[in-house]
Amino acid sequence: MRTAYYISDGTAITAEVFGHALLSLFTIEFKHITIPFVETTEEAIEVVRKISESFQDDDQRPLVFYTIVNIEVRKIVSKSVGINYNFLDQFVAPLEKVLGVPSKPEKHRTHSIHEKTYDIRIEAVNYALANDDGSNLKDYHEADIILVGVSRSGKTPTSLYLALQYGIKAANYPFTEDDMGDILRLPASLRRFKDKLFGLTIQADRLHQIRSERRANSKYASLKQCRMELREVENLYRKEKIPFLNSTRFSIEEISAKILATTGLQRKKY
Repeated sequence: MRTAYYISDGTAITAEVFGHALLSLFTIEFKHITIPFVETTEEAIEVVRKISESFQDDDQRPLVFYTIVNIEVRKIVSKSVGINYNFLDQFVAPLEKVLGVPSKPEKHRTHSIHEKTYDIRIEAVNYALANDDGSNLKDYHEADIILVGVSRSGKTPTSLYLALQYGIKAANYPFTEDDMGDILRLPASLRRFKDKLFGLTIQADRLHQIRSERRANSKYASLKQCRMELREVENLYRKEKIPFLNSTRFSIEEISAKILATTGLQRKKY
């Protein structure tokens, strides 16, 4: 198995994102190793040694994706035995030409407490936690979006991802068996904010599998119960014209991106 390194004098998140995006195009497996905060020449030399060792172990030159601002550190890493890809070199020079101004690289500018939207994202995360699972209905007027759906359909992780990644205040409300009754109706607490609602649904067999891992052999996890709840919520979405998405085959990242595309919500992080 070929090794891929993601190296930076910062968090290495940028190197990971670029590297993973490229490698995802190839249907082979990689061993991924991330090394952040390589800030001194001594640390760079140690990284180069590790890359050399993995080459000897695997008998294949490792792939090395790096974003390093410090010139001396960058020179050392660029001389590793790996196949080296410096993302900054690939894009900065052409952009300088197009924009007509020189770049001013600075460590930790992109993923740090000094990033402009940091406080917005932290506030959004706190909001998502405080308004999870219908636990707090009084602050829905502050929400950018309110995710609704049956239990275990992906509302909580999606709310947190929208908050952390985009600074979006996302509350979520679960439709439970108690809500169903003879027919599921939109609760008064949600009807006031109908324009903020977005529904999630999921295939019944997948929901059955997820719930069984949490509460095996229960009515809550039974396939019959899952089918009934999903039928009711999907009927509600259609009746009330609430936009919704089937989350079965999508990752949290994909669900969030589709929600933003559908609703037109503006990202608060760039």
